[in-house]
Amino acid sequence: MTLGASAQAADIKIGMAEALTGGAAQYGISIRHGFELAAGEINAAGGVDGNQLKLIVDDDQGKKEEAINVFKKLIFQDKVLMVFGPTLSNSAQAADPIAQGAKTVAFGTSNTADGITSIGDYVFRNSVTEADVLPETLRVAVKHAHIKKVAVMYGNDDVFTKSGYDNFKKALEAAHIPVTTTETFAKGDVDFKAQLTKIKATHPDAIVLSALLAEGAPIMVQARQLGINVPFIGGNGMNSVKVFTLAKGASDDLYVGSPWSASNDSAENVAFIKAFEAKFNTPPDQFAAQSYDAMHIMVQALKTIKLNGDLATERTALRDALPKVKWTGATGAFQFHRAMNKAGKPAGYDAQQTAIVSVTKGEQFVIEK
Repeated sequence: MTLGASAQAADIKIGMAEALTGGAAQYGISIRHGFELAAGEINAAGGVDGNQLKLIVDDDQGKKEEAINVFKKLIFQDKVLMVFGPTLSNSAQAADPIAQGAKTVAFGTSNTADGITSIGDYVFRNSVTEADVLPETLRVAVKHAHIKKVAVMYGNDDVFTKSGYDNFKKALEAAHIPVTTTETFAKGDVDFKAQLTKIKATHPDAIVLSALLAEGAPIMVQARQLGINVPFIGGNGMNSVKVFTLAKGASDDLYVGSPWSASNDSAENVAFIKAFEAKFNTPPDQFAAQSYDAMHIMVQALKTIKLNGDLATERTALRDALPKVKWTGATGAFQFHRAMNKAGKPAGYDAQQTAIVSVTKGEQFVIEK
């Protein structure tokens, strides 16, 4: 991977395991686009010391078993320097131990469930955890929508949505907000009217929703059909412009939190949105912004290490360099902080960023404070 005697630049192979098909594809495709935009810009500017980034892309289908297979292929067969992904926290719980065991960085850009980075010191993410974001989302929603009591809905068969529920529950208890009823659903469900009818009978001021878009958007539509017109307070899975398409006509009054907002007018974010729309002819979402920044964060670390052709050494050098990176990009100022495992010992690395809370109004995310 270094410049040889012929001064011929080499490719730096970067693995990408994302859900490009299946129910989580609306996230995975956005993530892929963010990576492709960033890698294209970096390569056009000369790459890393003249070496070009080469993305090796595999579809994890949003499934744990497939994520494991893809990680094994990328790490042991394709011999990538590091792996971005997988898309879902469920998949990360299953696949990240493969990377940890192989001493290869696994860098999540959309995993926000608790415990991911406790897997080990080769596990990184720049996606802010639900534990950090949800209390702020709740605080802002309560302030603006004058919420006194809420109903809760969550997916009980998914690491991400269950973690979201656990963190919402803690935040609600800390804020002394009563829960009128708690209803559950499973991935693949399409009819939520039984749960919503129960919720309607309890007259909540808002519905707290921990869901992925595939279920979350129909829940919003069916709630409005039943005459439930209170705000929704959503987790990370609902923070996408695709909610406007999937919940057409029923997407207003959804509160979400993230370090990224389409309405943030920082120079870095404005430039990112303009470049993304020019390349893909569609507006970006949080997931595209996080992957775009992740590629730049990784490259900042890569610039500080020696690419000597010894893959094992390079993989460890990248792991050692990443925690020192500070970067200001589309999602704002970023740095890592060390996570602890259940035994209280240092493990992987989480994102240290400030959440922006937005509410949906007329197919736009409007920042609230």
